[in-house]
Amino acid sequence: MGPGRSLDAEFELVAGIPAGSYHVIYDSIILFAVDVTFAIIHRRGDTDTVLATWEEHFEPLPSGTYEAQPRERDEPAPAVQFQSGDKLVYRYAGANAAGSMSYIPVGSPESEGGRHTNITLPH
Repeated sequence: MGPGRSLDAEFELVAGIPAGSYHVIYDSIILFAVDVTFAIIHRRGDTDTVLATWEEHFEPLPSGTYEAQPRERDEPAPAVQFQSGDKLVYRYAGANAAGSMSYIPVGSPESEGGRHTNITLPH
């Protein structure tokens, strides 16, 4: 993912989510320096409510290797009251990058040395 692009991953909710911290693991391959904005969103119909957002600058590894860089964090967010059809969305968007494929989430931990992107919800 490079500058001016964003990608969403949607998940159907089956229950409400209490207020608390979302633990996010987002290991990635960085091919060019890039600024990435991340968001966790509650989607109800056509309405998106941002629950948590953060920005991070990434630099490629000095060795130029195709290896994952580990990242994880806790992001506080308000409670989500459930209605049928609700979705949780994980979005990331790139900016200020020299290449179109600057930020690549880990897809195969065995070959890239990282963990799949995942979010642990508050409980």
